[in-house]
Amino acid sequence: MWARASAGVVAGFFLSAGIVGLVCWGLPGPWTSTIVGGLVAFFPVWMGVMGASFAFANGRRAWAWLGSLAVFSMGALWGLQQLAWVA
Repeated sequence: MWARASAGVVAGFFLSAGIVGLVCWGLPGPWTSTIVGGLVAFFPVWMGVMGASFAFANGRRAWAWLGSLAVFSMGALWGLQQLAWVA
């Protein structure tokens, strides 16, 4: 149980940040206009990811899935920035 909870807290934090960041940069207009909405939406998304972490059979699977999705989402943000598609 603690392994799933820690996966939801740590990996879920980065996954939620990546999801909210991709949504904020995907919306039309400058990303600075979406920062307040992104900050407001971050906490419910993080709570949802933490709750979903308990749906995994064990902590190893939770860490593997949430960790890989977090790395993918943060990598997508980094890639978009390197391609100069976002500021």
